[in-house]
Amino acid sequence: MKVKRLAEAKAYEAPNHRSYSSLRLIGPDDGATKFVVGLSYFLPGGGAGPDSSPTEKVYTVLGGELTVIAGGKETVLKAHDSCFIGANEKREIINRGNKVVTMLVAISAPPK
Repeated sequence: MKVKRLAEAKAYEAPNHRSYSSLRLIGPDDGATKFVVGLSYFLPGGGAGPDSSPTEKVYTVLGGELTVIAGGKETVLKAHDSCFIGANEKREIINRGNKVVTMLVAISAPPK
């Protein structure tokens, strides 16, 4: 088992994201080979996409409300709601509220 404290988490930049900050909680440097877990904060008006990637993703909103657009459908995730984004599925996420969105993100390892 490896314990990583929030104070040890490193910031990282994700492509095509705006008005946000992310911390890598667990990743390859911690021994994970099949996934990465991050904690993201989206300011009002912030978001990501539209785009897709070859990895699977799970978004879990911990605070605030986040609009997820996928497959032509908009869904608002509230605190403790989750969604699964499949590999190569086009998606966009937007914080349309006035509170910071806190989101836990789990991403599968890219295919080899």
